[in-house]
Amino acid sequence: MRPLALLLAATPDSVRLTSQTRILAAVLAVAFMLLILDLIRRDRLQERYSVIWFVAGLGMLAGAAFPGLLKLVADLMGVRDTNVALFSIVLLLLLGLALNFSVIMSRQAAQITRLAQERALEKARQQGEEESA
Repeated sequence: MRPLALLLAATPDSVRLTSQTRILAAVLAVAFMLLILDLIRRDRLQERYSVIWFVAGLGMLAGAAFPGLLKLVADLMGVRDTNVALFSIVLLLLLGLALNFSVIMSRQAAQITRLAQERALEKARQQGEEESA
């Protein structure tokens, strides 16, 4: 009797998706991209941020259309299991998005502080002018 590790190594590791699953994944990806376009149209999402989400939607669509692509990416990453590769890619993308939004929030916090200081100086100047008049 072979150990479990040898059995797992002997089985071919390929991505198997039924046509129904692939169609569902493609429909979800297209719906996601349409949602992004609708958010842009209604001015709820700025164009510069929509590129990231639209590329994510294209990646979802590519994964649905070409399920073997994930196996190729897993091989390039040196990972045997495609689920680990997919999880790693999603985790890295989420970390990148979190870092990007942290940088944006820091920049906006600095702008808010500067604007509040300028407003306070302007208000103090106006009060000084009213008192001298």
